[in-house]
Amino acid sequence: MENHPRIEIMDTTLRDGEQTNGVSFVPHEKLMIARLLLEDLKVDRVEVASARVSEGEFNAVRMICDWAARRNMLPRVEVLGFVDGHVSVDWIHDAGCRVINLLTKGSEKHCTYQLKKTLDEHIEDIRAVVSYAHERDLDVNVYLEDWSNGMKDSPAYVFGLVDGLKDCGIRRFMLPDTLGILNPLQVIEYMRKMKKRYPDLHFDFHAHNDYDLAVSNVLAAVLSGVKGLHTTINGLGERAGNAPLASVQAILKDHFHAVTNIDESRLNDVSRVVESYSGMSIPANKPIVGESVFTQVAGVHADGDNKNNLYCNDLLPERFGRVREYALGKTSGKANIRKNLESLGLELDEDSMRKVTERIIELGDRKELVTQEDLPYIISDVLKHDGTQNKVKLLSYFVTLAQGLKPMATLSIEINGKVYQESSSGDGQYDAFVRALRKIYKGTLQRKFPMLTNYAVTIPPGGRTDAFVQTVITWNYEDREFRTRGLDADQTEAAIKATIKMLNIIEE
Repeated sequence: MENHPRIEIMDTTLRDGEQTNGVSFVPHEKLMIARLLLEDLKVDRVEVASARVSEGEFNAVRMICDWAARRNMLPRVEVLGFVDGHVSVDWIHDAGCRVINLLTKGSEKHCTYQLKKTLDEHIEDIRAVVSYAHERDLDVNVYLEDWSNGMKDSPAYVFGLVDGLKDCGIRRFMLPDTLGILNPLQVIEYMRKMKKRYPDLHFDFHAHNDYDLAVSNVLAAVLSGVKGLHTTINGLGERAGNAPLASVQAILKDHFHAVTNIDESRLNDVSRVVESYSGMSIPANKPIVGESVFTQVAGVHADGDNKNNLYCNDLLPERFGRVREYALGKTSGKANIRKNLESLGLELDEDSMRKVTERIIELGDRKELVTQEDLPYIISDVLKHDGTQNKVKLLSYFVTLAQGLKPMATLSIEINGKVYQESSSGDGQYDAFVRALRKIYKGTLQRKFPMLTNYAVTIPPGGRTDAFVQTVITWNYEDREFRTRGLDADQTEAAIKATIKMLNIIEE
């Protein structure tokens, strides 16, 4: 069992993560995220708020604690509190929470210059709060704020603080690298000193990412015998953020064979929800959860995957509820295109393959994003096969936008050789257009119409704001999710192009 340490994960997306500049969750969002973290991802504990912040924060904690209490999860919900006599303890108790994470000063500088107190005075104040929290039936964990600088500049102070607190019933001593100053070698050195001096205490490590070392430091802490780790979804957090849960989980499992309770298959979904609620976009190349990290671009990689998965590592996308994709661009090569055709169920002879490859390389040279959904149209365009001609053609449309009036759309469309016309109003020009289409499909044809689940507008890679916009629409149709893209100088026109592509896909 020594080779397979069990690590407790405490997620602080709702407390430290919310301290990201510009991020604020409303109470129902906090409840939703807490539920996803505890029920779906199965983290061990969640830190959901700081005491005394606001009425809204109080209501959020109350909602989460009511929900958790009904599911026997209340001991897993924690709130940050302060050394302020009875104030934080009462606030947390009245909100229905039963665990306080008490913020104490873990470096001599903080104690001297911020509190203007001696170590003994600070210990006395802390012990009084801990004692009162126990009277009110709260469990107590303690943060040693700025512990990393404490170990660097004043280790005698840190040891004096822990000596003064180790016998008063504190569950966990939580050691933060508050300013993100440590490197892995220092983490090992300081953490081993703590473990050697206090072998029976439970230590958590809380990393910050200022030097892009949060994940490395977390692993150094695990090597040094730490029991618990603090993470956030997508690495949210103050300044450069905290250690991202997805990366921490993957490395713990693959490199250290550490055991956690995390359900990896839910990481991607939870990541997307937090991205949406926080408004903080996930970089496309962010490990595990980024849009592009399971996309092979180079043709030689796709060829290797065809020949016994030569370019795969242990980070298989299926582990995280995702699939491997093969991007289409100037370095694609035939193997990449073949992988995409396979998943579309299409086969081409060598000559046709060469022509399609040439066209994709030409598009890639112009920096246009080519996707799997575009392939049938590129093939049709290049080979001019009658069989792949579009079954749905937009013959004409007209949209209006006038102040004080709802936008209107009128369109004429050919579906399988028959022409239909319809008009509708909507909340925007594109909404009006889709409503008119929906009337044709659902009303006239009595058919299902896909659900639009996401709509994103970007400047294409290498594009200029006055040149093209790219509209990417995600659809759900008969429990299958797929994306279509439209490129045009006009946003509405780009969205309409993406929609017509979608209609041709469902006709196929």
